[in-house]
Amino acid sequence: MTNRRRVVITGLGAVTPVGNSAREAWENVCAGRSGIGPITRFDTTGHQTTIAGEVKNFDALAFVDKKWLRRLDLFIIYALAASDMAMADAALTGDTAGGDRAGTIIGSAIGGLSSMETAKEAFDRGGPRKISPFALPAALGNLAAGHVSIRYSLRGPINCTTTACSAGNHAIGDSYRIIAGGWADVMLAGGAEAAVTPLGIGGFNVMRAMSLRNDEPERASRPFDRDRDGFVISEGCGLVVLEEMNRALDRGARIYAEIVGYGSTADAFHLAAPPPGHAGAARCMREAIRDAGLRPEDIDYINAHGTSTPINDAYETAAVKDVFGEHSRKIAISSTKSMTGHMLGATGGVEAIFTAKAVEEGILPPTINLDNPDPECDLDYVPHRARRQEIRVALSSTFGFGGANAVIVLRKFVP
Repeated sequence: MTNRRRVVITGLGAVTPVGNSAREAWENVCAGRSGIGPITRFDTTGHQTTIAGEVKNFDALAFVDKKWLRRLDLFIIYALAASDMAMADAALTGDTAGGDRAGTIIGSAIGGLSSMETAKEAFDRGGPRKISPFALPAALGNLAAGHVSIRYSLRGPINCTTTACSAGNHAIGDSYRIIAGGWADVMLAGGAEAAVTPLGIGGFNVMRAMSLRNDEPERASRPFDRDRDGFVISEGCGLVVLEEMNRALDRGARIYAEIVGYGSTADAFHLAAPPPGHAGAARCMREAIRDAGLRPEDIDYINAHGTSTPINDAYETAAVKDVFGEHSRKIAISSTKSMTGHMLGATGGVEAIFTAKAVEEGILPPTINLDNPDPECDLDYVPHRARRQEIRVALSSTFGFGGANAVIVLRKFVP
């Protein structure tokens, strides 16, 4: 894209297993605190996995009127909460966001899974007439963006990315291109998910994708470790306010980082497994770096996808080595999923926040539980403790079911 406008991040909002604000979540991942614990939301009898990254101590009534609590799925409530926080952090309101020149893209891998389960239970008890009229609107994945757009009168572009674990990154990357191309000035983007439900846990278990380390929940998510046995599912939402640079400067906005590149590729191979080798992930990283007008050796830090599954971590490490060559030994890499668990479609939004904060503050969040590194995973994963280091350019990588890859590039802001 030639003559594209510069795009900066001016607001952060998050609801996560490690904190119910962007600031709290960032402080806790820097301290190496895990948000994984026993599932409390439903009876886990009969389930192989009984742990997850649940959002804790969340006051929904601070963001949603009481009458709406039973009308909205939890993923929508998380999105409304994160949008309130992100817009307040950016010092924007419905009147100042831009109206026709402001939009939103909020991704979700699954949407309102809990609402679907509740509707099916009602149907089984009493037939179609027992289904709530709010059941389908609560379940539709695009209605997180729909509710947020209504709340803030965002009348510009609206969309919902549903590319599994890459949905949040695709939402941010697509929003970046919309602003860079001149189709909007402000975009609220990221991902929301609330799939810690009986069907969510059971479905991923039969795929043999999740950790069974139920007796040590805080140690269950262990990316790049030899003893990893699967991902830990979690929930929440991460949203960022993206803004055209001059608009942000003119109003004196705080700027966390600049988004300068975006890559999106497909493996075109398998629904759940990466292709032999590492071509899809490597191409996506290269495309993002090329889009940013940078070289591989310009990258200082990668917030890795790092799911703690046996295949993914080795696959991602091989892709990094392919793209960066000898420079891969000099790049700091961390998986914040070691603390948050895997938030599915919300992952990209939350990890974009962590990456922006890493760039802004010069702090590398750690990869906890990396006690016995896998011999195939032999790069610098910032084990156990955070480190201080200047970060000029960082990647945030996500790779999703269906072979959907998305990588964004953030740079320390220089006017």
